[in-house]
Amino acid sequence: MRIGETWYRTIWVAEDGRSVDVIDQRALPHSFEIMRLATVEQAAYAISEMVVRGAPLIGATAAYGVCLALLEDPMHGSLDRALELLGATRPTAVNLRWALEVMDEAVRYLPVEERVAAAYARAARICDDDVEISKSIGEHGLSIFREISAAK
Repeated sequence: MRIGETWYRTIWVAEDGRSVDVIDQRALPHSFEIMRLATVEQAAYAISEMVVRGAPLIGATAAYGVCLALLEDPMHGSLDRALELLGATRPTAVNLRWALEVMDEAVRYLPVEERVAAAYARAARICDDDVEISKSIGEHGLSIFREISAAK
């Protein structure tokens, strides 16, 4: 999304390299507000209170929530608590479940000292893949609209 001359994603790693910023979708379209997520609890809040909306963004927020939990404590217990907390935010959300499974697979069997970096890398890949999928949908949709417009 472009605001003025600045392009934004709906979620990104903040300037501190640790926290995550999201566009607070509750404020749209009347206001543009950014919420900083610095803990797994804040990520869970953002999902459950609909700060973030849409299946892909919910999954991406959950993925970064796992990162925030591991940043605080990279041990198995912290990972398990994060997966449970985030999973409870929207129990029927398919992308949420999928993202949590992907993050669990990406870090569970790694040495503790490698988990945080691996988690951030995997969460970023989830977001980048979603951007590419959305771009492809938009490009395909544009060609359909052009065909319809040309036929009229």
